[in-house]
Amino acid sequence: MPSSGRSTIGAVMDVSDLRKRILRALDEARQETAARSDASQRRVEQDEAKQAYEQFLQRIAVPLLRQAQDILKAEGDLFTVHTPADGAKLVSDASPETFVEFMLDRRGPRAQVSGRRSVSKHGHGGVVEERPLAPGKTVAALTEDDFAAYLVTEIPRLVGRR
Repeated sequence: MPSSGRSTIGAVMDVSDLRKRILRALDEARQETAARSDASQRRVEQDEAKQAYEQFLQRIAVPLLRQAQDILKAEGDLFTVHTPADGAKLVSDASPETFVEFMLDRRGPRAQVSGRRSVSKHGHGGVVEERPLAPGKTVAALTEDDFAAYLVTEIPRLVGRR
């Protein structure tokens, strides 16, 4: 019984009130379903990006980094390619704080490959800059040309020549 002491037996709720409650409940259920669907879709996209990234590392990044290593060695600049889990890195033999590395960046609305360059300044740590490899491109759409363009821009900064 309500606190007013009156009985509500036989009382009929106003149709508009009931309608509002039902519509609100339906809307909340739709929003929950949409949120679950969005989260599910994002997981699928992230999984696809991870698979594409693994292929990118194997087919593009590591082979081109090894070529860059050989080119730099021929020019007297010693660098070594490292392939840690989920990444690839070209590191100066003279200063381990001087490198360019690549990773799958999942922070934005869609995963992308980012490159990070660190240049050691007289043994006092590195100046780090990070940017997308090819802004706006999906991981699966990356090409050797995208990767080469990034390397051609960053390698002169690593070896101190612009």
